[in-house]
Amino acid sequence: MITPTPQPAADAAPSAVPAIPPAAPADAAAYFAARLAFHTDVADVHTALAAGTADFVVVDSRATAAWDQGHVPGARHLPTARIAADAAGLLDRAVPVVVYCWGPGCDGATRAALALARLGYRVKEMLGGIEYWIREGYEVETSQGPRHRPADPLTAPVGAEDCGC
Repeated sequence: MITPTPQPAADAAPSAVPAIPPAAPADAAAYFAARLAFHTDVADVHTALAAGTADFVVVDSRATAAWDQGHVPGARHLPTARIAADAAGLLDRAVPVVVYCWGPGCDGATRAALALARLGYRVKEMLGGIEYWIREGYEVETSQGPRHRPADPLTAPVGAEDCGC
């Protein structure tokens, strides 16, 4: 069923949304494909790790205190400041890297991804970082062992395995 196109009231001022027209479909497709080449989300990372099909390595770029507080199970700890010195000993350049930091309000994963890319690694940033990993209800490893919190109903359907994106 096709939903009818909404029509503004005859006396309504135009909204700010189309003030700059949307890109042409081919341009939009190129942009979104490029964006997906640089980013992945926590649900896709979790699904691959849980299924044992991960063809990438996960890197936590936060400081040791943050790592000890909770990190993605199976992730490697490589603080951004140590990437230049330690990446070659921890990572294989033939294996793509998914890097994360705290969350959307932090650019630590972006800095780590840049450092890794400059060293020749293929890298993606995990959108949402450890914050959204935890908010989705996924288990974390801590210095005291595994920890699990319930999913945040504002970010994930409660009881669902993924967001259905």
